[in-house]
Amino acid sequence: MYQIIHKRKIFYFLSVALLTVGLAFLVIFGLRFGIDFTGGSTMEFEVSADTTQTQVESELTSLGYSNPEIRVLGNNTYRITVRELSQDQHVAIIAAFQTIDPVSQELSYSSIGPTIGSELKSKSLFATILVFSFIVLYISWTFRKASWGPVRPWVWGVAALLALFHDLLIVLGVFAILGKFFQVNIDTLFITALSTVLGFSVHDTIVVFDRIRERIKIHGGKESFEDTVNVSVVETLIRSLATSLTTVLVLVALLLFGGESIRYFVLALIVGMISGTYSSIYIASPLLVSWYTYKTKKF
Repeated sequence: MYQIIHKRKIFYFLSVALLTVGLAFLVIFGLRFGIDFTGGSTMEFEVSADTTQTQVESELTSLGYSNPEIRVLGNNTYRITVRELSQDQHVAIIAAFQTIDPVSQELSYSSIGPTIGSELKSKSLFATILVFSFIVLYISWTFRKASWGPVRPWVWGVAALLALFHDLLIVLGVFAILGKFFQVNIDTLFITALSTVLGFSVHDTIVVFDRIRERIKIHGGKESFEDTVNVSVVETLIRSLATSLTTVLVLVALLLFGGESIRYFVLALIVGMISGTYSSIYIASPLLVSWYTYKTKKF
């Protein structure tokens, strides 16, 4: 039988290495917050095929917008993100596009003030903390009768919580790297993706934990706790991988063909799904064994 739990230190080392890189980028460079959190204005313009990004950037710079964020969305469409605009400034940018390309037209315009952006940031943080809290309480209650020596109900909850932190930090680290090298911003869709990832990850972890609990009922005392966990993880391995693979394949299709507006939302889901599958198999369950061996002085 494949020995996952016995090799847990290898998986711990891999996770620590990935988290170290991600945390380094998070601490040094941070995340690039979009206008949902910082406030600002976004416009989309349709232009002729002859219009270039260099022309657009030059015209905006001449209006006093240094380093404007310009994205090419395809079909000769540009998305411009700058600081919050007044009505006169908005009109001036439209006129600038008319100067570059007389047939250009504005497709959409949205503006968010810094107060609303700050409020969204606070609410997003509160929602994430609330999700973590309820998950720990739920798992502790669900596995209240699954104790094995020092592995009390709260240990199951903490193990799941650490796996969730692992997944959260992996996604944040990836987007810190993307923000540094590719100027990728995070918005409210990114928070939605994080919540979805946390839900998927804890669901996968609970499936594995439930199999461990069932095996404890049947074989408790007949085999070591380490063997019980290892057999349970291996028995759910194919199910976990198959579920994740089919989900990721659909997400990859959306990433390739779903359009610019949801690209990074889908990318966050893909990274989170992969990390969530990994953590439920190679992090959460091994942590139970590490706690057990530590408390029984076998670690």
